[in-house]
Amino acid sequence: MKSENDSRLGMLLHDASRLLAKRFEARAAGEGLTAAQFRLMVHVAKEEGISQARLAELLEIEPISVSRLVDRMQDSGWVERRFDPSDRRVRTIYPTEKAREAFGRLKAIAGDVYEEALAGLAPAERDTLLHGLRVVVANLAEPIQR
Repeated sequence: MKSENDSRLGMLLHDASRLLAKRFEARAAGEGLTAAQFRLMVHVAKEEGISQARLAELLEIEPISVSRLVDRMQDSGWVERRFDPSDRRVRTIYPTEKAREAFGRLKAIAGDVYEEALAGLAPAERDTLLHGLRVVVANLAEPIQR
């Protein structure tokens, strides 16, 4: 059953995502890392030696965009590229010591932003919101049926 609020879903999700990123960047300005770079760093921290191609898949951006993002992060000392020993055509990404030292601080900043975003919601409402968003993601992750 469709309600008139359903037509606002996309705009609300987009606005929430944009505002989360903007608030994170304002809070993390002293660290010198954008929200997009932090998202990349999270994946690199979870899976050291991840390939640029895999990062492109996970971040859902074009490989050339990942390459440029990694270029900027490498120039700023956040990550380093290495050749994959089994396939020299593949570039793998590793966090630097600078990234390892900053990661906890950046996660804490992100956590504070999330808490601010969820302020005013009771624990049950938070659970419902997160559950609903997981369902939306799962629904849209399925291949399109024609």
